[in-house]
Amino acid sequence: MTLEILRSFFGWCLLMNVALIVWWALFVLFAPDWMYKMHGRFFKGLARESFDAIHYAGLAFFKIIVFVFCLVPYLTLLILTCGCE
Repeated sequence: MTLEILRSFFGWCLLMNVALIVWWALFVLFAPDWMYKMHGRFFKGLARESFDAIHYAGLAFFKIIVFVFCLVPYLTLLILTCGCE
């Protein structure tokens, strides 16, 4: 496996994960009532404040994971392969 393939892999991984973060954030921003109603079916008695806090913490955690496991390796491989071209 070459560095080019790894760089491409992490680049696509980063792109898909950022798209997922944006999609999730848009739902939280523009359709919070619908999301609360939908999740309320599965989690009876979940307070609205708890629901908002869970999604906020989930987005923050997922963003950190994407930065650490996708962005950092991508940038590292970009730096490593920059001098080879």
